[in-house]
Amino acid sequence: MKKLILIFAMAFTAFAVQAQSESEKATAEKEEVKGPVITFDETEKDFGEISQGTKVEHTFKFTNTGTEVLKISNVAATCGCTVPKWPKEPVAPGKTGEIKVSFNSAGKMGKQRSVVRIYSNASEPIEKVALISNVTKSGR
Repeated sequence: MKKLILIFAMAFTAFAVQAQSESEKATAEKEEVKGPVITFDETEKDFGEISQGTKVEHTFKFTNTGTEVLKISNVAATCGCTVPKWPKEPVAPGKTGEIKVSFNSAGKMGKQRSVVRIYSNASEPIEKVALISNVTKSGR
């Protein structure tokens, strides 16, 4: 009877160790993303209150934290008042790049959130950055 309990305990322990190592392997695979990954230092810039007609701009810096070359295929703004400029050349793993976004508040009023979508070959193919402001009448 003691031998049977010992064999059962050893089999249970072996099963538990196997299950744990498979779980750890699955977790490690999830953490290691293959391919390009775009990682922004920040995804929003809030300018607070600005006067109507003011032009503001911000440069969003990013790093390719992936394992392959990052290629940005397009960058699109939600309206013509927002203009993005982005690197046309590929960004190697570990290297950085910048997306410069300008916003013209002419004809705008109140809370504004200008969203820019970045389309790339990254593991997350569409990323977003935004310029935020509260446009007030000139001379206030």
